[in-house]
Amino acid sequence: MRVWAIILRILRQFRRDKRTLALIFIAPIFVLTLMNFVFNGSDYKPNLGVVDAPIALTQEMEKEGARIIEYANLDEAELGLDERSIDAIISTETDTGQLQIKLEGSEPAVNKAVQMLIQKSGEKLRPASSTPSMNVTYWHGSENMSSIDQLGPILIGFFIFFFVFLIAGVSFLRERTTGTLERLLSTPLKRWELVVGYVGGFGIFTVIQALLISWFCIKVLGIMMTGSFAYVILITLLMSITALTLGTLLSAYANNELQMIQFIPLIIVPQLFLSGLFPLDTLPEWLQKFKVIMPLTYGTEALSDIMIRGKGWDAISINVCILIGFTVLFMLLNIAALRKHRKI
Repeated sequence: MRVWAIILRILRQFRRDKRTLALIFIAPIFVLTLMNFVFNGSDYKPNLGVVDAPIALTQEMEKEGARIIEYANLDEAELGLDERSIDAIISTETDTGQLQIKLEGSEPAVNKAVQMLIQKSGEKLRPASSTPSMNVTYWHGSENMSSIDQLGPILIGFFIFFFVFLIAGVSFLRERTTGTLERLLSTPLKRWELVVGYVGGFGIFTVIQALLISWFCIKVLGIMMTGSFAYVILITLLMSITALTLGTLLSAYANNELQMIQFIPLIIVPQLFLSGLFPLDTLPEWLQKFKVIMPLTYGTEALSDIMIRGKGWDAISINVCILIGFTVLFMLLNIAALRKHRKI
């Protein structure tokens, strides 16, 4: 009877906690559905720029699904390569007739897809033994670039975002459940002062975290770094502050640590899948649109521009402004959310 009483107590507890029931039944279905879209997406079809390339080869590549953009000269094509509107430039050496392939280079999987498509198209035009040789060069990166070099900026951004989000959310939740927040709100302290104070206090630790993780990955693990380390610190710091304000905001809608953790599959996991870990062009178009509301997307994009492509302020300024915008928005929502605890 006593065991049965415990079972009934747990069942009643779950019946009252709708959020936990949703975590058990709905969250796994949501994550598995998202993974199905990601891993069963269509094969990546390269965007290729051509400058005086063989017409037959160009037509065959189009049949294979590649998107072909013709340029008048190499300067225009290289501009498209730098803007990432194309994955490679295909041209022909005037003197030797050798095929010249210039890859954008920042994504090894895309580089491989481009080379395989060109080789496959060339072999369909003539016997493999007489297929013209290709001279492959790289706009960014090199043939020795590894997967960790590509994924490094994404993983740095993700782990910083994830751990700050979790720790900040649980810590702020503990302030509520222990009564500390209520006591603070009973003082003349204004809501905005409380939010700014918490962001400033946690912000000190996020600065140290950003420095440590970035330094360790680049200097110790040897992940590719071609841009400015100062810009890496700036982006990781902004991502930390954004995660901090988002974590404290969502903690206002959780009653315990378990409910705070329940936000992970709904808030963090989708951001990981849409942060550049997988080619977004292979995902359904409606799913790609969700990346615009996900802070992690802008952070990892900026880190990739800095670390792999060696770009500077002009390339990352928009991402910086968007991350600051997310932080300000979450802070304002935090101030509004404090009203539910005590009006002052």
